[in-house]
Amino acid sequence: MKFADLGLSDELLQSVLDAGYDEPTPIQAQAIPAVLMMKDIIGIAQTGTGKTAGFVLPMIDILAHGRRRALMPRSLILEPTRELAAQVAENFEKYGKNHDLKMALLIGGVQMGDQVKALQDGVDVLIATPGRLMDLFERGKILLTGCEMLVIDEADRMLDMGFIPDIETICSRLPTTRQTLLFSATMPPPIKKLADKFLSNPKSIEVARPAATNTNIAQFKVRCTSRQKREVLRQLLRTDNVSTAIVFANRKTTVRELAKSLQRHGFAAGEIHGDMDQSARNAELQKFKDGDISILCASDVAARGLDVKGVSHVFNFDTPWHPDDYVHRIGRTGRGGATGRAFTLVASEDAEAIDNVEKLQGTKIPNSSSRSPRRKSASPARPSAARKNPSAKAAANVPPARNASPAPNANRGRNALHGANSPATATTPNRRRSRASGTGRFRSFWRFRHFSPLPFRGEGWERGCSAQAPLNFG
Repeated sequence: MKFADLGLSDELLQSVLDAGYDEPTPIQAQAIPAVLMMKDIIGIAQTGTGKTAGFVLPMIDILAHGRRRALMPRSLILEPTRELAAQVAENFEKYGKNHDLKMALLIGGVQMGDQVKALQDGVDVLIATPGRLMDLFERGKILLTGCEMLVIDEADRMLDMGFIPDIETICSRLPTTRQTLLFSATMPPPIKKLADKFLSNPKSIEVARPAATNTNIAQFKVRCTSRQKREVLRQLLRTDNVSTAIVFANRKTTVRELAKSLQRHGFAAGEIHGDMDQSARNAELQKFKDGDISILCASDVAARGLDVKGVSHVFNFDTPWHPDDYVHRIGRTGRGGATGRAFTLVASEDAEAIDNVEKLQGTKIPNSSSRSPRRKSASPARPSAARKNPSAKAAANVPPARNASPAPNANRGRNALHGANSPATATTPNRRRSRASGTGRFRSFWRFRHFSPLPFRGEGWERGCSAQAPLNFG
């Protein structure tokens, strides 16, 4: 089947051919005709199969007829992350170059001024993250009553990020006669409930079992300890013919530390995570796409929908907490029919998480043949002189002559602090013992350090200053 068989316009077909595509993927072949027929869609497909073009292409043809109005977008696309929203915007620019369509991108991390101005001029396509959209809506900067199409992309990720209440609020503000498209790689029960509530007689399109991984990706797990993970990762990066790779970690602090560690060991590594502002994240992504860096350390903010060509490897430095995230992480490689390799470093604390991933997939992930680095064995302890010679042991227990007869009051302050039978009293050198005993300039330090700087009066002061009475630290 060719794109020309799907009912797209000649201008749009030319844009698709210019982008280098001729044959649609299975999800595109089934979704595009149904969208053109104005049906509601539930699309379930593994990541990397072209879900984005499955709704972008028919939307361009549908929106080609009509006019835009200020503050009232004609269509709305909801994305869970800024990066995925920016990628969808790039798709509209690439495929809609032969159409007179205006687009606006509403994402956090940037100022609102330009976004509000674009809305005032009128837009055909509004691509937004739920947080920024709700912010502008509550400020009265946008009206949703003229929206004809709604696309909820990566719905399961929306669930994980807690956006479902916002999506329900947004859907309740839209016209009931709209067309709704819902796309996701997995379909947990809460998303099914959302679809039943806001979609009207939808057509279900499922080109892969929910949570299925790409068969073009070779998956492996590497058993190691937490301390060995960095060394194992460096070993794999050097020996597994890695051209470009994304390394995922569960925590943002781990991402930062891992990127710095790889840079210290000579790797061209960058980082991307939620604590970075949007301009810095875009700059790192562009470096990775341009080949200035070959390794990108990322949190799950980059796991959904990012389409970077030529990623040969994905490494899970940590096993993801949510099994569904594993599918999206390794889906960054093996895209567009290419092959890829995915390694997951599994320590003892990752055992439950990797078991959940294997249960979700229904298959066991094979162990890698790569060996974990062995710890250096400690040299055997040499027998002590006392063990070789019993007489030496007896001699060792004899105290030095200079400590044989300590002054009667030498340990008075030390005994007051630690007790008369404290082992520190018998083993502390004379220099330190004099400091503990309250002689010289340390006397006031040891006696008065725990008292209030206010003037002292009465019986408590006298008892506190008495060297014979134990000090009260309560």
